[in-house]
Amino acid sequence: MSKKQPVGVVYSTNPDFQYQYDDEPEASTLPPDRQRLRVSLDRHHRGGKTVTLVSGFVGTDDDLQALGRMLKGKCGVGGSAKDGEIIIQGDQQEKVRAALAAAGYRLK
Repeated sequence: MSKKQPVGVVYSTNPDFQYQYDDEPEASTLPPDRQRLRVSLDRHHRGGKTVTLVSGFVGTDDDLQALGRMLKGKCGVGGSAKDGEIIIQGDQQEKVRAALAAAGYRLK
Protein backbone atom coordinates (compact mmCIF):
# COMPACT_ATOMS: atom_id res chain seq x y z
CA MET A 1 0.00 0.00 0.00
CA SER A 2 2.53 2.57 1.09
CA LYS A 3 6.29 2.72 1.06
CA LYS A 4 8.17 1.68 4.16
CA GLN A 5 9.52 4.74 5.94
CA PRO A 6 12.74 4.63 8.01
CA VAL A 7 12.10 5.15 11.71
CA GLY A 8 14.18 7.45 13.93
CA VAL A 9 17.20 8.42 11.82
CA VAL A 10 17.06 10.71 8.81
CA TYR A 11 20.72 10.51 7.75
CA SER A 12 23.83 8.73 8.98
CA THR A 13 27.50 9.05 7.99
CA ASN A 14 28.26 5.52 9.23
CA PRO A 15 28.69 3.34 6.08
CA ASP A 16 27.59 0.20 8.01
CA PHE A 17 24.39 1.78 9.34
CA GLN A 18 21.19 -0.20 8.74
CA TYR A 19 17.90 1.70 8.75
CA GLN A 20 15.10 0.29 10.89
CA TYR A 21 11.68 0.22 9.32
CA ASP A 22 8.32 0.28 11.03
CA ASP A 23 6.74 -2.99 9.92
CA GLU A 24 2.99 -2.92 9.94
CA PRO A 25 1.57 -6.43 10.17
CA GLU A 26 -0.99 -7.06 7.46
CA ALA A 27 -4.45 -7.81 8.81
CA SER A 28 -5.44 -11.44 8.59
CA THR A 29 -8.52 -12.11 6.52
CA LEU A 30 -11.74 -12.61 8.42
CA PRO A 31 -13.96 -15.50 7.30
CA PRO A 32 -16.80 -14.48 4.94
CA ASP A 33 -19.52 -14.90 7.57
CA ARG A 34 -17.77 -12.33 9.83
CA GLN A 35 -17.22 -9.74 7.08
CA ARG A 36 -19.65 -6.80 6.85
CA LEU A 37 -19.46 -5.53 3.28
CA ARG A 38 -21.26 -2.46 1.98
CA VAL A 39 -22.37 -2.30 -1.66
CA SER A 40 -23.09 1.16 -3.07
CA LEU A 41 -23.15 3.21 -6.28
CA ASP A 42 -20.78 6.11 -6.89
CA ARG A 43 -20.35 8.74 -9.61
CA HIS A 44 -18.14 11.15 -7.68
CA HIS A 45 -14.89 12.11 -9.55
CA ARG A 46 -15.44 9.48 -12.24
CA GLY A 47 -16.37 11.63 -15.22
CA GLY A 48 -20.09 10.94 -14.83
CA LYS A 49 -19.61 7.17 -15.07
CA THR A 50 -21.41 5.01 -12.53
CA VAL A 51 -19.44 2.39 -10.60
CA THR A 52 -20.43 -0.13 -7.94
CA LEU A 53 -18.31 0.06 -4.78
CA VAL A 54 -17.80 -2.81 -2.35
CA SER A 55 -16.22 -1.50 0.85
CA GLY A 56 -15.57 -2.79 4.35
CA PHE A 57 -13.35 -5.77 3.45
CA VAL A 58 -10.97 -6.77 6.25
CA GLY A 59 -8.05 -8.90 5.14
CA THR A 60 -4.93 -9.26 3.05
CA ASP A 61 -4.46 -7.55 -0.28
CA ASP A 62 -4.22 -10.91 -2.07
CA ASP A 63 -7.62 -11.97 -0.74
CA LEU A 64 -9.08 -8.60 -1.76
CA GLN A 65 -7.69 -9.06 -5.28
CA ALA A 66 -9.16 -12.59 -5.45
CA LEU A 67 -12.60 -11.37 -4.35
CA GLY A 68 -12.45 -8.52 -6.88
CA ARG A 69 -11.48 -10.96 -9.64
CA MET A 70 -14.42 -13.20 -8.72
CA LEU A 71 -16.90 -10.29 -8.74
CA LYS A 72 -15.60 -8.93 -12.07
CA GLY A 73 -15.97 -12.38 -13.60
CA LYS A 74 -19.52 -12.85 -12.29
CA CYS A 75 -20.58 -9.43 -13.61
CA GLY A 76 -18.64 -9.68 -16.89
CA VAL A 77 -17.15 -6.19 -16.50
CA GLY A 78 -13.88 -4.54 -15.52
CA GLY A 79 -12.85 -2.93 -12.28
CA SER A 80 -10.13 -2.76 -9.67
CA ALA A 81 -9.43 -3.70 -6.07
CA LYS A 82 -7.21 -1.58 -3.83
CA ASP A 83 -7.12 0.08 -0.42
CA GLY A 84 -9.78 -2.25 1.01
CA GLU A 85 -12.29 -1.32 -1.70
CA ILE A 86 -13.48 -3.08 -4.86
CA ILE A 87 -14.64 -0.97 -7.81
CA ILE A 88 -16.86 -2.65 -10.43
CA GLN A 89 -17.71 -0.73 -13.61
CA GLY A 90 -21.38 0.12 -14.13
CA ASP A 91 -24.51 -0.33 -12.05
CA GLN A 92 -24.00 -3.95 -11.00
CA GLN A 93 -25.50 -3.82 -7.49
CA GLU A 94 -27.91 -6.75 -7.90
CA LYS A 95 -25.31 -9.08 -9.42
CA VAL A 96 -22.68 -8.12 -6.83
CA ARG A 97 -25.08 -8.61 -3.92
CA ALA A 98 -26.16 -12.02 -5.29
CA ALA A 99 -22.55 -13.15 -5.80
CA LEU A 100 -21.46 -12.00 -2.34
CA ALA A 101 -24.47 -13.63 -0.66
CA ALA A 102 -23.77 -16.90 -2.51
CA ALA A 103 -20.14 -16.75 -1.30
CA GLY A 104 -21.35 -16.38 2.31
CA TYR A 105 -20.56 -12.69 2.93
CA ARG A 106 -22.83 -10.56 5.12
CA LEU A 107 -24.05 -7.34 3.52
CA LYS A 108 -25.07 -4.02 4.99
